[in-house]
Amino acid sequence: MADDDERRPLLADTASIHASSSTDDDAVTAKDRPSRSVDDDVLPETSSLGRNLSWTSSYMLVISRVIGSGIFATPGTILQAVGSPGLSLLLWAVGALVAAAGLAVALEYGCMLPRSGGQKVYLEFTYRRPRFLASTLVAVNAVLLGFTASNCVIFSQYTLFAAGHEAAGEGARKALAAGLLSAVTAVHAVAPRLGVRLQDLLGWVKMAIVAFMVLCGGYVVALRPDTGPRGADALLSWERLWRDSNWGWGVVCPALFKVFYSYAGLDNVSNVLNEVRDPVRTLRSVTLTALLTSCALYFLVNVAYLLVVPLGDIRGSGELIAALFFERVFGEHVGRKVLPLAVALSAVGNVMVVAFAMARLKQEIARQGFLPFSDVLSSTKPFNSPVGGLLVNYVPSLLVIVLPPSSEVYSFILEVEGYTGQIFGLATGLGLLWLRYKRPHLKRPFKAWISAVVLRLLLGVGLLAAPFFPPADKYKGGLFYATYAIVGAGTIVGSVAYWYAWTVAVPRWRGYRLEEESTILADGTSVTKLVHKRK
Repeated sequence: MADDDERRPLLADTASIHASSSTDDDAVTAKDRPSRSVDDDVLPETSSLGRNLSWTSSYMLVISRVIGSGIFATPGTILQAVGSPGLSLLLWAVGALVAAAGLAVALEYGCMLPRSGGQKVYLEFTYRRPRFLASTLVAVNAVLLGFTASNCVIFSQYTLFAAGHEAAGEGARKALAAGLLSAVTAVHAVAPRLGVRLQDLLGWVKMAIVAFMVLCGGYVVALRPDTGPRGADALLSWERLWRDSNWGWGVVCPALFKVFYSYAGLDNVSNVLNEVRDPVRTLRSVTLTALLTSCALYFLVNVAYLLVVPLGDIRGSGELIAALFFERVFGEHVGRKVLPLAVALSAVGNVMVVAFAMARLKQEIARQGFLPFSDVLSSTKPFNSPVGGLLVNYVPSLLVIVLPPSSEVYSFILEVEGYTGQIFGLATGLGLLWLRYKRPHLKRPFKAWISAVVLRLLLGVGLLAAPFFPPADKYKGGLFYATYAIVGAGTIVGSVAYWYAWTVAVPRWRGYRLEEESTILADGTSVTKLVHKRK
C-alpha cells in the first residue's frame, strides 16, 4: 500500500481526462498527450504555448532574475547593519556557498522532474501525505508572498534620484513603481514574444552595467586614486577591514537574507521548463553558468564600492549606493542622471523576468484547481499568454507597493521572502534525503553532493531560529526586529489552518470528499478540477 501511495500521480490520472469542448475535433484522449503524472519516464508535458525558450533566453531568464536590484541596493544596508567591510564581504562569500548548495538540491529535483512549477512540483512529489498540504502551502506562499514589487520600488527610487527628486513624496514613488508593474504585466499579457525579446535585451544591458562598474573601480584605483575615499590603502589593511564588526546572529541573519535575495532566482528557469527546449540539459548548464557569473560580478562590485565610496557614505546610502558610486566616479551630471537611469533600466529587466516566471508558477497553481475561476486563470486566450497568472501576480504586488510605507517596504519584503524561502528550502532539502532513501532507483541526471545538502539544512535551521534571539541594541521604534519572521511563520501557520479547514473539517461537516478530475480547455491547456463527491 505504501508503494502504491508513492507511485500515486501528482495530479489526476490521465484516464480521467475528458474534453471540455463539445466538438469531436477538439476531443482529446489520454493516449494523445503525455500523462500529467510526475512518474512518467518521458517529459510529462509541453506547454500549450510551445517550447519557445532557447538556451540564451533561458540564461537571461536566470541571470536577469539573479542580478536585479540586490547588488545595486543591498550592499549599503548590509554594511550599515554589520559594521565592517570585512564582515560584509564575508557574508557575500557565505551567500555564494549557500546559493551553490541550494542550487545543487534544486538541480537534482529539476533534472528528475523536468516540468514547470519548480519547488511546487518538488514538494508535491515528495510530500504526498497529508493530501493537498504541500500544494496548499506552496499556493498560499506563491500568491500572497510571490511579489514582483521590490525591483519596482528600486526603479522608482533611482528614476527620481536621476531626475533630482530624491526627496519626492510617497505618492510619486508609489506611482512610478505601480506604473512599471502595470506596464510589464501588460506587455507580457498582450505581446508575449515582445516581452521575451525585451527581457533578453535588458539582461545583456544589465550584465554590461555591472561589468562596467567593476572596471570603474579598477580605473579609480589605478589612475585616479584621489577620487576614492581617503585612506583607501588603510581600508585594505586587515585591522581596518574588520573594525566595528557586529557579529550578533540577530544582526547577521537579516543581512544574510538580503544576500540570499541577491542570489535568489538561480533556479528561475525551473518554473517554466515546459516552455524550454531540451529542458534537462539546459537547466544544468544555464544555472551553473549563471551561478559562476553572479558570484564573480557580486564580489568584484562590492570591492569596487569600497574602493570608491567612503564608508560613512556607504552606511548612509540606503538603497542608493550605486548612485553614489557613479556620482563619485563621473561627477554630479553623469553620476546623478545618466548612470542611475541605467540602474533603473536594470530593475526593469528584473521585473520583467520575475513577472514572466511567477505568472507561469501561478498558472500552474490555477491548473491544479487551487484558485477560484481556475479555468479562466489557466487559459492562454486571447493572446496566447498566461493572462490569468499575470493578473494573480499583479494584484498582490500592486497592494504591497501601494499600501505600506515605501521607506520600509523594500527591506521588509526581502526579509519576509527570505524567511519563508528558508522554510521551503529546509523542506526541499529534507525531502531530497528522504527520496534518496525511499526511492534510490529514480532516474537522477544530476545528483547533489550530500555535504551541500547538509550545509543547506544546517544553515537553514540557524537562519530560521536567529530572528527570535534579540539584538544587543534594544528595540527603539519602527518595525519590531522579528516582525519579518513572525509574518513569515504566520503565513505558514495560516496556510496549514486553511488546508485543514477546506480539505478535512468542511468535507467532514458537509459529508463529501475532494477528488481530482482532469479536463482539456479549448486552447489545449490541461487542467485539474477539484470536485465534491458525496460519501
